Amino acid sequence: MSVQPGWYVDPADPETRRYWDGEGWLGAPIPVDATPPDGPPPPEPPPVPVAQAAPDAAATNAGWPPHAGSGPAPGHGMPQGHGAPSPHVPQPGPGWEPQAGPPGWSPQAGPPGWTPQGAPPGWSPQGVPPGWPGRPPEPRPHGLRLAGYGRRFAARLIDFTVVFALNALVNGWFVWRLIEEMLPYWREVFRRAFAGDTSTDNLPQIGEQAGLLQVVILLIATALWLAYEVPAMASHGQTFGKRVMRIRAVPLAADQPLGFARAFGRWTTMGLPTLLWYCAGLGLILQLVDALSPLFDHPLRQALHDKRVQTVVVEVPASTAPALSNDDQPPGDTP
Repeated sequence: MSVQPGWYVDPADPETRRYWDGEGWLGAPIPVDATPPDGPPPPEPPPVPVAQAAPDAAATNAGWPPHAGSGPAPGHGMPQGHGAPSPHVPQPGPGWEPQAGPPGWSPQAGPPGWTPQGAPPGWSPQGVPPGWPGRPPEPRPHGLRLAGYGRRFAARLIDFTVVFALNALVNGWFVWRLIEEMLPYWREVFRRAFAGDTSTDNLPQIGEQAGLLQVVILLIATALWLAYEVPAMASHGQTFGKRVMRIRAVPLAADQPLGFARAFGRWTTMGLPTLLWYCAGLGLILQLVDALSPLFDHPLRQALHDKRVQTVVVEVPASTAPALSNDDQPPGDTP
C-alpha cells in the first residue's frame, strides 16, 4: 500500500512539513504548525546550475579571487558569445568541486535525489539522509508510530496466557473427562511401543464421548477468547496484553474507536479458526499464517485480520491518553 499524496512532517527536519505526491517531495517546506494548503504547492523555479553560479558569485563578491588559471575576466580582450560557456572558466568534470566562496556561502541545493557530478559515494543534499529520495516515508497513522513485531508478539503471548488461565478454570472438567476417555487407548499404545510391539490388534477403544468432549472444549475455548478480546478491542482498541506493551489497534482511515462490528470482524479472522482445530489442526495452521502475515506486509505491517477491517497497530506513548484526539496532532499527519 503506497502513501497517499498530502502534507507530511519532513523526517529530515521535524520542524517543517512538505508535500508528498506519492513518489517524491514537492515544493518548499513550511513550518510544522502552519496550516497547509488544500492541494500541492506551486512549482518552484529550477535551481541554478553550480557551473553558472560559481563564476557569477565570483564576479559579484568583492575580495573573492577567481580560481587559479581561470584567465582574465570576460571583456578584457576575450570575445564571448551570448549563452556560450566562457573558455576561461573551468567546466565541471569528474571530481570537480566549486571553489570556496565568501563566509556563509553555499551552492544552491538541488531537487531531492540530485547529486553533483563527481560527488563521493554516499553523498546526499544537505538535510536529506542518504537513500531517502528512493523510498517513501514510513507511515504514521494519526501521528503515531507503527508497532513493531516484537511488541505485537509479546502482547499476543500475554493475551494467550490470560485466555489459557480462563480455560483452565472453565474447561478444566471437560478436559479431564476427555483424558479419561482416551487414556486407556494411549496407555496401551505407548506400552507396546516401548516393548517393540507394532501390532494394533485388540487395542482398547476410545470412549464414545471423546468426540463430543473435543467439540465442547473447542466451543468453550472460542467463546472465552471472544468474550475476552472483542469488547475490550471495540471500546479501547486494546486487550490486557496490548495495554502492557503500550500498543493499540486503530482504524486506518478514521480517528475513532474500533466499534463492535470492526472488532468482531477482526477477531473472527484469527479466533474463529479455533473451531477447526478438530479438523487435523487446520485451524491452527490458519492462525499461524495470520500471525506471521505482518512480517511480509509493507509499509503498514498489517496482519490478515487487520486488512479485513482496515486497521493498523500503533505504538501509544506513555503520556498519551487512552482516547485518541484529533487536536493532539497538527493537521496533515493522517494519510
